Amino acid sequence: MPYENELAIAQSAVLKACRLCSNAQSSLVSEETLDKADKSPVTVADYGAQALVLRELEKAFPDDPAVGEEDTGDLLEPANSDLLARILEHVQRIDPEMDQDTLLAAIARGGHSGGSSGRFWTLDPIDGTKGFLRGQQYAVALALIENGEVVLGVLGCPNLEMGDEKGCLLFAAKGQGAFQAPMSDLSQTQKVATDSISDPAQAVFCESVESGHTAHGRSARIVELLGSTAEPFRMDSQCKYAAVSRGQASIYLRLPTRPGYEEKIWDHAAGVIVLTEAGGSVCDTFGRPLNFSIGRTLKENKGVVATSAGVFDATVSAVKQSL
Repeated sequence: MPYENELAIAQSAVLKACRLCSNAQSSLVSEETLDKADKSPVTVADYGAQALVLRELEKAFPDDPAVGEEDTGDLLEPANSDLLARILEHVQRIDPEMDQDTLLAAIARGGHSGGSSGRFWTLDPIDGTKGFLRGQQYAVALALIENGEVVLGVLGCPNLEMGDEKGCLLFAAKGQGAFQAPMSDLSQTQKVATDSISDPAQAVFCESVESGHTAHGRSARIVELLGSTAEPFRMDSQCKYAAVSRGQASIYLRLPTRPGYEEKIWDHAAGVIVLTEAGGSVCDTFGRPLNFSIGRTLKENKGVVATSAGVFDATVSAVKQSL
């Protein structure tokens, strides 16, 4: 089966990163952290997760570069030696053989520029910083891009429930459908599919919790245009792609909040292939396909519209009208 080995390695790497993130969330995040707006717990988890994932990919696919969110610049500053020590401590709980030099080298592998030729991985080690700090939804998002096209994606969602289980992976490979499995047992894999509604008035909207991530006022106008009366389903991170892929919501909008902002490829690649393989559709606010072939950002696109197939055309039309 195409990408069988890549998918297995990606799942293993994301599971390791999710374990580190869960440990960091439970041991480092406190009421004091939230009161002081202290982001050090998520910083530890971000760097640690990137080190674990990119190290696993390096061992399995040494010739594959990666586009990662983090770099080692700040970690090399003497003032951040304590932070580096904490990152290494959490990483070694998952991978005891990782030393400081290996950790730094793994993180640095995320500096690839992307592009339209060859293959590379893209990683968001923690998508949903605020959700992580609140103890709510966040995701470890890993995708494989070949010649500018996303061909594989894994979303690790440690706080997203699947039945009675807390924590699940969603994953997909090109042409093979989308699936989910509890983190505790990947053998319990189930196929996922978007909802089948065709009346946009029945659509449930999935939005970012943070208003800085999407224009809530414009979203409300689009809801009005479509006639939907359902309460919006708000959650952080690429878990929103998971919600639409599983039929919990019908529409996810990420509308531009400031001029000149460029979406990052790691914020969408894994979610996009999971959703499209689950039967959904994705474009930007002008109806254009997302272009993952031009570097580390989606600079030719503005915003994101992701829906189940039956309401896609109506949603794109309403988004264009709202603009």
